[in-house]
Amino acid sequence: MALSPLPPGQPVPDLGRYRAPQFTRGRSALVEAVWMAIQTLFVSSWLPGSAHRVMLLKLFGARIGAGVVLKPGVRVKFPWRLTVGDNSWIGERAWIDNLAEVTIGANCCISQDAYLCTGSHDWTSPGFDLITLPITLEPGAWVAARAIVGPGVTLGTGAVLGLGSSASRNLDPWTIYAGVPAVAVRTRILSRD
Repeated sequence: MALSPLPPGQPVPDLGRYRAPQFTRGRSALVEAVWMAIQTLFVSSWLPGSAHRVMLLKLFGARIGAGVVLKPGVRVKFPWRLTVGDNSWIGERAWIDNLAEVTIGANCCISQDAYLCTGSHDWTSPGFDLITLPITLEPGAWVAARAIVGPGVTLGTGAVLGLGSSASRNLDPWTIYAGVPAVAVRTRILSRD
């Protein structure tokens, strides 16, 4: 499939004009550098266990509830922009790229290699300006392995984003979504004990 040529006079992106005047990193360059070193050595490392990961994230400003499990390889851009509710799990190599706030409710699961991305770019801007929007996972939501959650997305209570799926819009509570882009495929109903 051949792409149409640009209309005459159509400007092209000029990344030299990139600006993010509203964006703040939230901490000094020194704190960010120390976090990056600590994360590489201890949080994203192969070391087993979760307690040291929770403690280090809290030390750098994350708000983390009781019973949270963080597996090896987890990456968090800015711990000071992360809230995780009680009894939530974050799987191996999950990446929380939180240029904006990420709020993970209680009893949520983020599976292996999932990617939560709070940043994008304005493709209509010649300078490719930065856009950041928060992500919220309401209690009981599940982001399955290798799934992607985009900027500004909320997964409703009990919602499921299926294996390898991508969400760029809000997901309704108690609904299972699959595909790229994710579409509703069925209702989630929990069995009784």
